[in-house]
Amino acid sequence: MDSLSQLVLGAGIGVAVMGRRTAVWKAALWGGVCGTLPDLDVFFKYGDAVRDMTYHRTESHAFFYLTLIAPLIAWLVSKLHSETALLKRWCIALWLALVTHPILDATTIYGTQLLLPFTDHPYGTGSMFIIDPLYTLPLLIGVIVALSRKSFAGLPWNAAGLAISTAYLGWSMLAQAHVRGVAQEALAAQGIAAQTILVTPAPLNTILWRVVVMRPNGLDEGYYSLLDAERKIKFERFASDTQLFEATKNIWAVQRMAWFTHGFFKMQKKDGKAILTDLRMGSEPNYAFSFELAHRQGDTWQEITPKQIGSRGDPSAQLAWLWQRMLGRDIASPR
Repeated sequence: MDSLSQLVLGAGIGVAVMGRRTAVWKAALWGGVCGTLPDLDVFFKYGDAVRDMTYHRTESHAFFYLTLIAPLIAWLVSKLHSETALLKRWCIALWLALVTHPILDATTIYGTQLLLPFTDHPYGTGSMFIIDPLYTLPLLIGVIVALSRKSFAGLPWNAAGLAISTAYLGWSMLAQAHVRGVAQEALAAQGIAAQTILVTPAPLNTILWRVVVMRPNGLDEGYYSLLDAERKIKFERFASDTQLFEATKNIWAVQRMAWFTHGFFKMQKKDGKAILTDLRMGSEPNYAFSFELAHRQGDTWQEITPKQIGSRGDPSAQLAWLWQRMLGRDIASPR
């Protein structure tokens, strides 16, 4: 999720756990710091664009390592504020602020390696878009009121913000399951029993959902709004060069992206370059993560240093379409 959401989630948890035991500003400050801390890994560079993408949300987001570091941070905070009698409580508060960061990240589709060093599987339910104001706003209001009221009078507001935002996460998972059922019905009506289906929210909301169905030679993409009049999805078909994948599948970056995307990728040739696109983040033809991974040399493909060439399209046109389509209006997405 975005940095603001992680900051206010950590702050809200710090305030809720510490309660009346310490000043609200201290709990919010250190909870917010720990809520943000795991994302400092974005400042590390791993050598190329594919490594930078796929090694983000690794050790710094793993429960094991965060559990090891939480007592040290709690000890430093308790010493700084001369509150060593509250060490245990600080440890609980800051551990929760740390581990809820990757839990929240795992509700997005990116991929978070929660269980390192035991497995490097990138977890992601895909039930939340990376920025969603309806999730962040209750947390933000709760923390602001808690900080602005005297004598801990704002603590119930903070608790309410946490409860509402958590309920919203639950709602997103229920909505996702509903849309998946609609997608399976639509495919069954075409006589297709597709197993590889991706259902993720369109930007900034959980009303409009994007559905991707992988085919042997490409993908189908469609949208469904919870406000649509009918339970059906119109799919558009897009090609992927499967022969190109077969020719380049032994290249490390191709293998890495095929694994990281859980198979939701496509490959294309352009100007003598092999391009792999992560289909999970974006929509046709604009995706945040496309990479040049190889170039043609005679009859073979030679590995090159991966270069990111993603495109986001026209944001104003996309936002205008998003609002109309979310309301259930059957209009084509901007290409």
